[in-house]
Amino acid sequence: MCDEAMKKWRVQSPEAMGFYPVVTPDKCACQVAQMYRLNLPEGAQYELFSETLEMHPVLISGKASLEQRILGRQGMERFDAFYIPAHEKAVIKAEEECVFYIGAASFEGIGEPHFRKFEKDLPIGDIHQIHGEGRGRREVMFTLAPQDSASRLICGLTWGEEGGWTSWPPHQHEKYLEEIYCYFDMPKPSFGFHISYAENGDVDNMVIHPVYSGTVVQAPYGYHPTAGSPGSQNKYLWVLAAFHPNVRRYDLAVSDPVRA
Repeated sequence: MCDEAMKKWRVQSPEAMGFYPVVTPDKCACQVAQMYRLNLPEGAQYELFSETLEMHPVLISGKASLEQRILGRQGMERFDAFYIPAHEKAVIKAEEECVFYIGAASFEGIGEPHFRKFEKDLPIGDIHQIHGEGRGRREVMFTLAPQDSASRLICGLTWGEEGGWTSWPPHQHEKYLEEIYCYFDMPKPSFGFHISYAENGDVDNMVIHPVYSGTVVQAPYGYHPTAGSPGSQNKYLWVLAAFHPNVRRYDLAVSDPVRA
């Protein structure tokens, strides 16, 4: 039988204006990785307090401005991102209606505020990468890279091929990290699939979630490949959170030996 817990890993994040906890340990399977969503109408302002968390907002749509005591004033366009450690405040003003996906995790004393401008044409390297090949080829852009100062979080954007697969071959990193997938730019009737299964090669016990804009799927354990439907691309922000700062690494994924 399929893992019954996996059926509850899918959440559709709110589209109404406001700030929303989407994946938090009090109500979700993930106990380390957290995700919030901020929707602002044009002209609105929001004060984001990190409290005991490190937070990593990524502007998914629209245009905004940011003010923060260390980062100063920054204009924000699509896919720009910033990071604040615990006990910090950032003031966000929407220059256009905008949506932020916000990765978060408990702060462990490591991390300094920083801002990353999205550079579409950045050469392939530490931040801009190509993973996989063939129908499993995807483009990755780190928004919070392993070399950036943070306690638990590593985050980035992934664009799959049209009708292609991502996170392929299937992998898991359950000993060290949890992950959350936050889908965007897939308005219905476009859709994809997010697949979860616990054991090597156990195709008879998969849980398959339909995904589209605003869908959020947790991966606290198990393998988690995704596939776009024909004519669609899977696009998502992924939020990785380490169980401990000393395993905050991007190279700890273990591929399913049956599918690798």
